[in-house]
Parts: sequence; structure tokens; C-alpha cells
Amino acid sequence: MTLVTGIRDRRLDGAPARAQSIAFGASGFPIQLMSQTFSAFVVYFYVAHLGVPAAWVAVAMIAHGILNAVLNPVVGALSDRMRTPWGRRVPWIGLGIVPLVVAFALIWMPPALPVGGLIAWFIVIVAVYDVAFVVVVLNVSALFPEIFRTTAERASGNVPRQIFGILGMVLGTAIAPTIYGSLGWPAMALILGAVCLGVLTWSFVGGMVERSSSPSVHAEMSWRDQLRYTFANRAFVPYVLGSLMVQTSVAIIIAAIPFYVRYSLHAAEGEASILLGAIFAAAIPSIIGWSAFVRRTSPRTAVLVGVAIFGIAVLCFLWPSSVLGAALVGLAVGVGVGGLLQLLEIMLGQIIDDDAARTGHRREGVYFGVNGFVVRGSVVLQAVVAAWVLTASGFDASLGDAQPASVDGAVRIMLAVVPLGFTALAWLCFWLYPIRTSDAGRPAA
Repeated sequence: MTLVTGIRDRRLDGAPARAQSIAFGASGFPIQLMSQTFSAFVVYFYVAHLGVPAAWVAVAMIAHGILNAVLNPVVGALSDRMRTPWGRRVPWIGLGIVPLVVAFALIWMPPALPVGGLIAWFIVIVAVYDVAFVVVVLNVSALFPEIFRTTAERASGNVPRQIFGILGMVLGTAIAPTIYGSLGWPAMALILGAVCLGVLTWSFVGGMVERSSSPSVHAEMSWRDQLRYTFANRAFVPYVLGSLMVQTSVAIIIAAIPFYVRYSLHAAEGEASILLGAIFAAAIPSIIGWSAFVRRTSPRTAVLVGVAIFGIAVLCFLWPSSVLGAALVGLAVGVGVGGLLQLLEIMLGQIIDDDAARTGHRREGVYFGVNGFVVRGSVVLQAVVAAWVLTASGFDASLGDAQPASVDGAVRIMLAVVPLGFTALAWLCFWLYPIRTSDAGRPAA
């Protein structure tokens, strides 16, 4: 039996084995590595290192966000309808891995071009990256509620995925500054790209599997009706709006930290690794605690507690004057981050189960696609906030470390106050979430 035949013929009948859960969870590592590296450093790289005006980068990021958002529901609907001997999701993932990794690396390796050429390069390469990223990540995400079927299963099965994901975030946002600081940006791109390719291949071969009983699909339903029924779901609407607010908060924080370390704390660029590392070091063990907490309560209760902890902790970034003080705040922020990473997809899986119980159809692709459509707005909001704050503060990349005093205060507001506002809106949205049980149709334990 060849490898291709083995991938085609394998199916899951019962609960996933531990080895498969770990292999599937490993996909979180390269996905988060690429995503967080992009979110954390692409604005900094093109503005501070390449000298592209912040407003131009903001326009390019808006284009990136719009394309990514549009792709999500389209790919999701196509994936739900797809029928092949390999399944609905697996072919998309297998065909998308190599283009995804190559495009990611090229973002950080632009040729010597004038400013206009750099913007054109950015738009084209990121468009390829967007298409491949959505194809791979949406279908991996759609497999999660199919492989793990209850809140208890998902709480346990999501632990390795989120731990791998946090390790990817650490490598992408905390260690990346060390790599590009010592070896340069192209070397960082090649090293991280090679790691991503290897781990994605392992995860695909060892963990990406679909169930034997193929769920029914709304083949007779038009795309317009699919979107209408999705947005009419009383649980999905507050969930997706709350998720957008949370993702925006996290994106702004990660993008602001390099500026915070350099221009507010007046530390070396590489010390951003300490602050980001503190966040993720606290998030990893907290995931196990959040897993136990959601099994004993419900996804709604656990998310409300996690969002509250995250928001209160983030505000404390206003006051530190040293990297050590900021790292202590980062530990508290990491507890909230761990909760959000662990709980949001469990909640979305619950929404999909509830929809299936009412309609008789499994529509993971559409729900993850529409969710991706909405939350990709966080990239646009992050870019707009960063461009507005930096421009209003008088930031000038050509001045190096000799920035106006106003830059310090503006960066602190961007890191602490703005994310708190988005987090408060997220908490309100999740408060309105109507499913208050542990599993769809069953009371919480």
C-alpha cells in the first residue's frame, strides 16, 4: 500500500487514539508560527526596517484582510460540498501545504525595490499566502469538531493542539526577534519555513483523518441561504462578534510589543522575546486548568471568566518601566490568553453541534469560514490602530530611538487601553451567548 493510498483509505470510527490526537494537534505549531510571526512583525518589518510609510502598509493590510475574509466562507462552503475518495477536507490540506510555506517565506525576502515596488511585492505575495493559508487552516479547523465530538473530548483533544500552537507563537513572536536580530530577516524566513513544512507534513500524515460515516451536506441549499441560516443562528452571532473583539485585542497587543519594548521601555529589540515569552510561558500550563474548568462548567461560563482575566491583566501594561516589570504583567496576560486559545473553538464546535441537532446537517466548513470572514477584520483593525497611533504620536522611523516623547504614551495606550476596550465588548457579546449547557441539548455537569 502506498502512502497516498493509505491516506485515501483511512477513516475514523470511534474516539481518536492518543498518537493521532497529538499528530493532529501538532498542526497548531506551524499555523500559529506563521500567523503570529506575520501579525507581530510584518508592520514593524516594512515600516521600521524597509522604510515604507505606515499609511501605505495600512492600505496593503486592509487589502490583505479583505481578501482573506472573502476567501473564508467561499472555501468553507466548497469544502462542505466536496466529495472525493480522500474525503472533504484532506485533499485541500494536502495540496495547500507547500504553497503556504513558500509564500510565507517570500514575505520576508523582498528583492531590492523602491517603496512602490515593495508595496506591490507585499500585496502579491500576501495574496498567495492568504489563499493557501485559508485552504489549509480552515479545513484543519473543520476537522476538529468532526474528530472530537463532545465538550469533554474537545477539551482534552484541544490541549495538545493549543500547546503546540503556543509553542509556535513563542517561536514566531518571541524567538523570531533573536533570529532576525542575529542572522537577518531572510534567514529567519528560511528557518521558520523549513520547520513549518516538516511539522505540517507530520501532522497531515499522522493526524488528518475523516470519519467513516460521511455527514450530510446542504447540497440543495443555495450559498445565499447557507449564509442567511448561519447569520440567523442566535448562538453564532454573539460568538463571532465576541471572537472578533478578542482576536483584535490579541493582534494589537502582539503588534504593539516590539514598539513598546524599543520606544517605551528603551530596551534592545531582542528583549521583546522576554515579554512575549512570559505571556506564552504562563499560557501553556493554564490550558490544562482551563480544560478542567470547562468540563466542570460550560463553554459560556469558562469564556466569560477567561475574557475578564485577560482584559484586567492587559490594562496593567500601562505602568511598567522595565522589561522585567512588563514580563510580570505578561504572566497574568498569559493566563487569559491560554483560556481564549483553549475555549473559543470548543464553543464554536458546540454551535455546530446545536445547528446539526436542529437541521440534521453538519456544516463545519461554512461556520469556520464565516467565522474566519468576520475575525479577519481583526487584521484590518490592528493595522488601522497601529497606523493611526504611530502617525498621531509623531513616530518617524528615520529618527531611530530618538522619537518624540509622545510616542511612549501613545504606544502604551495602543498596548493597554485600546485592547481593554475591545475586550470589554467581547465580554458583553459572550454574555449574550444563549447556549448555557456543556453540550448541545444536555445540561452542564
